[in-house]
Amino acid sequence: MPPARTEEAGCGGARASAPGAALLCKGRYRAELAAGGAAIAEAQALRARSFGTRGPDRDPFDDICTHVLVRDAARGDLVCCFRLLMLASGRDLERSYSAQFYDLSGLGRFAGRMAEMGRFCVRPGRRDPDILRLAWGAATRLVEEGGVRLLFGCTSFAGTDTGRYRDAFALLGARHLAPACWRPRPAAAEIVPFTGGPAPEPRRALAAMPPLLRSYLAMGGWVSDHAVIDRQMNTLHVFTGVEVARIPPARKRLLRALAGD
Repeated sequence: MPPARTEEAGCGGARASAPGAALLCKGRYRAELAAGGAAIAEAQALRARSFGTRGPDRDPFDDICTHVLVRDAARGDLVCCFRLLMLASGRDLERSYSAQFYDLSGLGRFAGRMAEMGRFCVRPGRRDPDILRLAWGAATRLVEEGGVRLLFGCTSFAGTDTGRYRDAFALLGARHLAPACWRPRPAAAEIVPFTGGPAPEPRRALAAMPPLLRSYLAMGGWVSDHAVIDRQMNTLHVFTGVEVARIPPARKRLLRALAGD
C-alpha cells in the first residue's frame, strides 16, 4: 500500500505512514495507524467493551491487518477503531475473515484490489458524529491510496434475536442484494434468509440497521441474501460490499472531502 500523505495542519506535520503518526485530524479527534502491540491491545480492549466479549477481543487476523485508531487528540483516549486487510484480488479471499462464514467463490472472480474492513467500533457512550466522519475519512484515504476497487466486510447487528431485525432483513432482501455474479452463498451452520417473509416497514427497517451498514448502503453497497448467526460474538452479521467505481458521485465527493482531498 502506498504511503499516505504528510498532514501539516492540525496533525503536527508527522508522516501518516509512520505508525502512531497522525493519518488525519478533524476537530478534537486524530486518526492514526497502530504503532506496535500496545496500540493493537488498546484496540482489542475497546472491541471487547463494544462487542461485550470476555477479555480482549483478539484473533489471528489482527496479525495481518492494518489497524486504524481514532483518539481524542487532547486526552489521547481511544474512541474508535477498525482494521483493514488488503487483498490483491478475489483470488486472495480465502485469507479474509469473511471467508469463514460465506461461500465467496463468485466474488473470487473479482479482478481488482480489495480491502476487508473489520471490527469497526466506537467507544460506548461516545456519539459525536465527528468520530465516524474521521474514521470514514481515514478509511477513504487508505482505500484510494491502496488502489482498492472493492471494500467489504461483515456488518454486525447486536445480539442473535432474529425477530428484532425482521423488517431490516426484509428491506435488505428487497432492495440491496449483491449482483448475482458476486453474491455470497451460505456456508455457515446457522443463517437467516432475507427473502420469503412479509413486506418490510421501511422506517422500522432503517432504525434497526447499524450505522455502519447505513453508511455502506449510502455508498451504493450491497449485501448477501442472508445473515449469519454468530453465537461466539453474539451477533447477526451480513456480508456487505461496496464497489468503489459505483459509489454515487455526490457521496464520493463527500468521502474525499472527509479524507482531506
